[in-house]
Amino acid sequence: MEGTTGLSVVNQLAAFIQGGGVFMFIILGIWGFGIAIALERFRKLSKTFDVDGPSFMNEIQRYVLSNDIQGAIRVCSGSVAALPRVLKSGLKRASQGTEQIQNALDATALEVVPKVESRLNYLQLIANISTLFGLLGTIQGLIESFSAVAAADPAQKAELLALGISKAMNTTALGLMAAITIMIIHAFLNTKAEKITNEIDEFSVKLLDLLGTKEQIED
Repeated sequence: MEGTTGLSVVNQLAAFIQGGGVFMFIILGIWGFGIAIALERFRKLSKTFDVDGPSFMNEIQRYVLSNDIQGAIRVCSGSVAALPRVLKSGLKRASQGTEQIQNALDATALEVVPKVESRLNYLQLIANISTLFGLLGTIQGLIESFSAVAAADPAQKAELLALGISKAMNTTALGLMAAITIMIIHAFLNTKAEKITNEIDEFSVKLLDLLGTKEQIED
């Protein structure tokens, strides 16, 4: 029974896609491309760029306050995440002035942040294109429906028109489903990217203040 139900769902889905015409396959291709970008960005933002900022900063602070800058640098070197890379550049100039430390932090942040935000704007574009292709498919379907009705027998016109409009709406439905899915994913990934960039800004300032305070204490 379950196998029959599953087969029925597959058949309905196949009929739904075929009924919408060529634009259905275009939307599916765009949707798949968007999902592929989203999966790659999720992996990068979750496993490569992200780190527990507050905990990591507390560990760095302990090393700095104990005057073990090299230890702090080693901790940063043990991670490929965005925040450790930025802090490491500042720690390498800990013996220099505040301006040199700030320049190092800013330069590395300018290098890292675009990588964190990379390709996220494509998801917005894909969502918009999916919607537009859905509308375009609907317009094409309606044009074909009215053309068929014009040449049909009067008794069949209502039936042909209803069937044509139903098919035309398939592309709009699929386009909206693709767009909504990609927009939700984009919002989620954009939030993660903002968290990473905000932590870079926050903890860069804290490191700069920490190194400046330490220098004043030593003087």
